[in-house]
Amino acid sequence: MSYLTESLKIEILMMIGYGDRARTQCEVVRLFRETHPDLPPLNQGTISKIEAQYREMGHVRKVPSKRQAVVDDDTKLNLLLALEENPITPARQLARDSNLNHKTVLKILKYEKKRPYKVVDSFRQNCRYWAEENPHWMRELHTQRSQKTNVWAGIIQDIIVGPFFFDDTLNGARYLRLLQHELMPSA
Repeated sequence: MSYLTESLKIEILMMIGYGDRARTQCEVVRLFRETHPDLPPLNQGTISKIEAQYREMGHVRKVPSKRQAVVDDDTKLNLLLALEENPITPARQLARDSNLNHKTVLKILKYEKKRPYKVVDSFRQNCRYWAEENPHWMRELHTQRSQKTNVWAGIIQDIIVGPFFFDDTLNGARYLRLLQHELMPSA
């Protein structure tokens, strides 16, 4: 439909006609094809859209797209300050925090020559770093084994024994070593 100029749309409306002289959409498609064999053929959906636009707005001019959001300088400054404090903040989070559309935030960042650089790690899609130049950062990978400390304490008769701390998982060998060397060293 982009090839249809305003004058062609008016011509299509005239082909449709009015009142008892109105043509069906199939007749308009055929008539348009005969009148303009060099143009791509119309379909009935295009004719419906042109007719609906004329009935709704009273014209067939191209309707301008949504107006760009006007963002004041204070909002831009707050956005850039938030990004300066934490450059790995996602654009959607910045948008939520500043009550803006995320596309508007992306346009502001592009205007300010900020680019999203991926921080190299195994989860490449999860982290972006917004900066004017690529910092070539690498994020330390998480190990599969989580860091933990186990604590063991016991009660023998009326005496609390322990606590004993283990940096790794408490398994059979470590527990036996605890019993033989810590609880009963003389045995």
